[in-house]
Amino acid sequence: MAYSRSGVDPRSGYCDANSTFYSKRPTIALPADPNLSVTAFLASRRHSGTTALIDAATGHRLSFAALWRSVAAVATALASPPLSVRKPHVVLLLSPNSVHFPVVSLAVMSLGAVLTTTNPLNTPVEIGRQLADSCPVLAFTTRALIPKLASAPDLRIVLLDDSRRPSDDGRIVATVDEMIATEPDPARTAGAVSQDDTATLLYSSGTTGTSKGVVATHRNLIAMVQIVLNRFKLEDGAEPETFICTVPMFHVFGLVAFATGPLGSGSTVVVLSKFELGEMVRAINEYGATYLPLVPPILVAMANQSRPLPLGRLRRALSGGAPLSREVIEGFREKYPAVEILQGYGLTETTGIGASTDSAEESRRYGTAGMLSPNTEARIVDPDSGAALPVNSTGELWLRGPYVMKEYLKKPEATRTTLVEDGWLRTGDLCYIDEDGYLFVVDRLKELIKYKGYQVAPAELEALLLTHPDIADAAVIPYPDKDAGQIPMAYVVRKDGSNLSEEEVIKFVGRQVAPYKRIRKVAFVSAIPKNPSGKILRKDLVKLATSKL
Repeated sequence: MAYSRSGVDPRSGYCDANSTFYSKRPTIALPADPNLSVTAFLASRRHSGTTALIDAATGHRLSFAALWRSVAAVATALASPPLSVRKPHVVLLLSPNSVHFPVVSLAVMSLGAVLTTTNPLNTPVEIGRQLADSCPVLAFTTRALIPKLASAPDLRIVLLDDSRRPSDDGRIVATVDEMIATEPDPARTAGAVSQDDTATLLYSSGTTGTSKGVVATHRNLIAMVQIVLNRFKLEDGAEPETFICTVPMFHVFGLVAFATGPLGSGSTVVVLSKFELGEMVRAINEYGATYLPLVPPILVAMANQSRPLPLGRLRRALSGGAPLSREVIEGFREKYPAVEILQGYGLTETTGIGASTDSAEESRRYGTAGMLSPNTEARIVDPDSGAALPVNSTGELWLRGPYVMKEYLKKPEATRTTLVEDGWLRTGDLCYIDEDGYLFVVDRLKELIKYKGYQVAPAELEALLLTHPDIADAAVIPYPDKDAGQIPMAYVVRKDGSNLSEEEVIKFVGRQVAPYKRIRKVAFVSAIPKNPSGKILRKDLVKLATSKL
């Protein structure tokens, strides 16, 4: 185990000699073969599973034999003329969740080509910026989403939702059904793929800056898969689980939890094309789901139901994207005592890996993101002095592990400031690690409010606001002030029927915090904007607040 090394405190995982925290979880062996794609790695794993994917809406099932034949067929079609996709071509996948998503992803990566994904809700302008940056040679998409590719009139398109190729758009070169019908030809797809080759180009959310292409290698994804399967207790020979896919597959959480990881264990992934609470509950019961990865807003919605939802055989719910508060965890446990809550912390830059709670007991350490993932080292660094800090000290979290990205695409300066000496990744998160090795995320470093020189963490005030009986949701942002520099401003969602006032909110917080942390301005909104993983889009609220100045 990692913490058995000399000089490392077995309780916290901290080594005073080099100011580094080491994962307390057992180290996981990674494949040594340098010429290995994540697709080949997944396909080689032994398991007893039979059904790989189920379309929740139609009930259509794809066996593991059909999955791997489909991957080989699509890879053959991609590698053959006239497409001739190969390393290091980029292929765009613009689609809602579907059973085709893993097939296309694994086929593209098997060739050494690079998969890039984007949110179907993005505007044509936003997608256009990603197209200009990533330069894909081909796009997989649905007919309804083709107009979102208007900025790339010459981009060739493979349709995901038509069985026949329409004749009204010259850009459409094939349908995915035609590709799946192709006879697999190993000779066409036999090119060597190295673990160091680029596998994915996912774009970071841009919640604190412009969106950047995160370059992840096959080595990064293989490490991610091994850690995920270990965490889900899905090692070789384990009983397969049935997962409900609620999270967008274009997001790193969706890629980790659905499009790759579980398929290497023989587990079944039930795919929801979009999230709707009633449809999710129906699918859980109809398909006997045992595992539910989700984001905090879904878990909160489940906890807030007037009556417990029927959850059948469900045993575990895995929440990622943002730490859960004590109130949310206890409310969920009270309503669903048979379901174990687990949590996870990760970034696009760390292929979704970083820390996790892997049991109900660990999740009872309220507010924690969990213990460091296997094969992980961490430092807590003072943002001002650059000094590495010990246990229970707050600073920027730095991570090092086999899942850390290679670079940001075409952004050497951003890469240099994020990936620093000896492979350390600066996360931009203010954190501390306690005496038992649990990681706590305090806030985003760039989101701190500077009030008269004092640092105010929005997340702390948000957690306090959510304890008010009339507040359904809240976000806190920095608001410019000529005297203080910035003041804390709260955006508040009232609960139904509430007439909560600005003055009442200000007094509620003011009674419980130091003077410099007091909320000094309040606006009421119908909803707090969040990204697909549940993180508050604070920059959107800042823009809204300052637009009225």
